[in-house]
Amino acid sequence: MGSPRPVPPSEPKGLASLSSAPAPPDPAEQTPHPERPRGLDFLRTVPRGVAQVDFQSSLWTGLVFLVALFVGGWRFGVFGLLGTVVATLTAYLLGASWPDRVSPGLEGFCGTLIGVSLVLYLDVRWMTVVLVVFGAIAGSVLTSALSVLLAPYRLPTFTAPFCVITTVMVVGGPSFHRIWVGHAGAAPPSAAAPGIAMTWNHFWQGTFNGVGQVFFQNKWYVGVIFLVGLFVSGWMTGLVALVSSLIGLLTGWALGAQAADLGAGLYGYNSVLTGLALFGTFIAVTPVSAAYAVIGTVSAAGLTAGVGNLFEVVGGHTLTWPFVLVTWVFLVAVPMLNKIKRAG
Repeated sequence: MGSPRPVPPSEPKGLASLSSAPAPPDPAEQTPHPERPRGLDFLRTVPRGVAQVDFQSSLWTGLVFLVALFVGGWRFGVFGLLGTVVATLTAYLLGASWPDRVSPGLEGFCGTLIGVSLVLYLDVRWMTVVLVVFGAIAGSVLTSALSVLLAPYRLPTFTAPFCVITTVMVVGGPSFHRIWVGHAGAAPPSAAAPGIAMTWNHFWQGTFNGVGQVFFQNKWYVGVIFLVGLFVSGWMTGLVALVSSLIGLLTGWALGAQAADLGAGLYGYNSVLTGLALFGTFIAVTPVSAAYAVIGTVSAAGLTAGVGNLFEVVGGHTLTWPFVLVTWVFLVAVPMLNKIKRAG
């Protein structure tokens, strides 16, 4: 996924290479990456950081994602940018590798999710700004720590730093009056509309919402914009995301999940990330790996309810824990599976 630009050996090169014809050269993406940023180089890392939430390093995909966040609501765009900038700047100032880590956006995406998630849970307040700033700083340090710990196993950190920081902050929030008073909360849609009877709207809106819920967005047209951004990176990238979201939705439906939650995309977004990770990003593309990725997306959807019950204190939102846990397991298993190969 993303543009054909240098990335670390442990990071994805992506699905864009599967397109039938190479994309035209992108001057913005061909800028050399010196050890220190020059001019607009640092600014370009911000949209790339947003794009890396979905494993993309494309500047243009990141800009489309930012448009989607602002369409979802100005607070998501502003706080997502705040988290991305703080996390990226923290990594740069602490000496993270500019060409390998900072420039491709690999130090920014957890900050994006920290910003978006905390404003969703805690609403727009000065205390939320403070928490996003400190959360993004802590997430940057945690990213480096986990990278060191996981390196011997060739496992990326994925969104684990975001999951840890947001979980700790929101679970601990009720103990702090200035944090929790007047918090927005985030109860699942099924709390207001229980029942498992699905309608056509649940199916088609839920498929697009599954793409948008990666960024905590539950408006189907926002999901469409995110999907457009993925297709900008490569037609196979967008197709994998769309199919993975549908698989997650169908898995939840087959198991009898609440229709409102399915329609909101809550069973699709972890499957989207899992499908993208296991088909072409970290696992080489073959017919067998396609089946492997499908098993992973189904597993992520199935794990969603269990994790959601554990996190009932934060409204039952699973964050991206199912994706992280399932994908780690599936990548660790690869050396024992002769027909599955790591990408790159």
